[in-house]
Amino acid sequence: MAHHSIKAVQRIPISVDEAWRFFSVPENLVRITPADFSFQIISHHHGGQIYQGQIIEYNVRPLWNIPWYWMTEITHVQPQQYFVDEQRYGPFGIWHHQHHFAPVDGGVEMTDIVHYSVPGWWFGSLVNKLVVGKKLEALFRYRFGEIEKMFGKWEGQSCNVKMY
Repeated sequence: MAHHSIKAVQRIPISVDEAWRFFSVPENLVRITPADFSFQIISHHHGGQIYQGQIIEYNVRPLWNIPWYWMTEITHVQPQQYFVDEQRYGPFGIWHHQHHFAPVDGGVEMTDIVHYSVPGWWFGSLVNKLVVGKKLEALFRYRFGEIEKMFGKWEGQSCNVKMY
C-alpha cells in the first residue's frame, strides 16, 4: 500500500490565539468543508476545544455520494502550536493529519500536513492518482478560500497546496 502526503500552508491576518480558538473546535470544520462532502459530525462532544484522546465521529460523502462513517482520535495537542488527528476507522488505510500554528509578523502561518494511504494495493494507488488525491487537493484549496473569506486575505499570498 503506497503512502501519500499533502501539505497546505496559509498565512492568516489574525493572532495565534484567534486561529487556535477557531480551528481547535471540531464543529468549525463543517464551516470550511465543501457542501458536496455532506460532512456531518455525529459524535457528542465534552466541551468546546479539542483535547488529547478525543474521539470524533463523522458521516461524510466525499465521492459519488457514497456514505462513509469516519472516526478520528485527537492524539496530540500542544495549545496554540499544533494538534494531530488520526483515523481510527474509515475509508483510509492510514490518516495522520497534523495542524500547525506559528506566529508570523502580522498574523499566523497555518500548516496542514496529511500522511495517508488508500487501501487496495496497486488499485488503491491508481484510485488515489485518479480521484482521491485530486479530491483532497481540491478540499484544501476550498478551505484556503473559505478561510480568506472569514479572516481576510494575506497580501501577495497564493494557495500553497502540494501533493507528495
